[in-house]
Amino acid sequence: MDNRSAAGGGGTAPPTPPPPRGASPTGGPTGGASPTRGAFVFSAADEERRRGVRRMKGTATGLLILVALVYVLAKWAQNTGAGVGGWAGYVAAAAEAGMVGALADWFAVTALFRHPLGLPIPHTAIIPTKKDQLGVSLGEFVGENFLSSEVVKARLHALGIGGRLGAWLAEPAHADRVTAELATALRGALTVLRDSDVQAVVGEAITRRAETAEIAPGIGKTLERVVADGGHHRAVDLICAKAHDWLVTHGDSVMDAVQGGAPGWTPRFVDRKVGDRVYKELLRFVTEMRDMPGHPARGAVDRFLTDFGADLQSDTETRARVERLKSEILARGEVQDVIASAWTAIRSMIISAAEDERSELRLRVRSSLLSLGARLATDGRLQAKVEGWIEGAVVYVVTTYRTEITSLITDTVAGWDAEHTSRKIEAHIGRDLQFIRINGTVVGALAGLLIYSVSKALGA
Repeated sequence: MDNRSAAGGGGTAPPTPPPPRGASPTGGPTGGASPTRGAFVFSAADEERRRGVRRMKGTATGLLILVALVYVLAKWAQNTGAGVGGWAGYVAAAAEAGMVGALADWFAVTALFRHPLGLPIPHTAIIPTKKDQLGVSLGEFVGENFLSSEVVKARLHALGIGGRLGAWLAEPAHADRVTAELATALRGALTVLRDSDVQAVVGEAITRRAETAEIAPGIGKTLERVVADGGHHRAVDLICAKAHDWLVTHGDSVMDAVQGGAPGWTPRFVDRKVGDRVYKELLRFVTEMRDMPGHPARGAVDRFLTDFGADLQSDTETRARVERLKSEILARGEVQDVIASAWTAIRSMIISAAEDERSELRLRVRSSLLSLGARLATDGRLQAKVEGWIEGAVVYVVTTYRTEITSLITDTVAGWDAEHTSRKIEAHIGRDLQFIRINGTVVGALAGLLIYSVSKALGA
């Protein structure tokens, strides 16, 4: 604002100190930078408001000068006898009261922003001196009237968020937009996360879960179902076929192993005969087992697997041995490396799916959003449920952090520079306040005229 008082007349306030280096004359940093603590940026709109305030100050001051001039002329006419018929007295009374009203309102308006005439009169410069109290009062007002649970609930309920959200999501273009935003957010989150940290967490979670969960009963039940359904037959077929092929390929190794285990006193040709016989019988047994689904050995395998499945569920020793084996396997470094590397594979898979617009992940998310939107738009119960969730979450935040929210107002106002605060507020409401001065001049003049007229009528 200019250095004159809010009234624009009757005296001047102390001159405004020059702005610091690097700051604009309006009190804000140059170049349109963000305001620093305690300062404001005066925008082009603020400058226009200030010019409007100055114009209104000039108008109000001009009206004060006019009634003062009228008063002087009326008193002159009254004293020199020029006011024939006594009209000069009426005009002088009206002008005098108008000056009183104008000066009184000038004082009131000026006292809001500064000390009138620079005099430290009590209860003046209200905004600069009471700025912090005003901030506290404003924070309390907002907290009591805008951040109460009843007000928030009523406002959110009136908005009908559930139905609006459903109608919005039901539009394919909006579902595509939400899907794209979710994909971007997912990629960003996965990019920010440190692989080593996530791998450590995933590895620890999997290991802890595996260590605490007993796996033997589950394996036993699964094994029983597999045997009952005959699902193990293919595995037995594969083992028999591989065993046959191995025996055919490594017959010499089998015979050498048999001969090597023979006593030293037996003749060599006897050892060879025994080795050859053992190999042929073993090969015949494996061949028959491979080619005969009803071979007795296959039945023995079935019984063994069935009994083993039952032992895994009920035999304490068998279950304990399985748990010890599980712990030994989990403790191996190779297994821990495999568990930790699972995150890398999952992360790459998710990022690829999020980047591909035609991936199954994005298509399913889009379809789910469209389905949710259609249900929300028509299902009143679902709307009420969603709105209840939203209202509960917002009310919790508002009631829990009301003090922190209102402190944003009080702390911000407390951090403002008193002079800049006064100038900013004056730029916004100063023009209207000048109308108070104009109205005071007019109303004062009319009141003075009425009082003088009544006095004359009563013969005073």
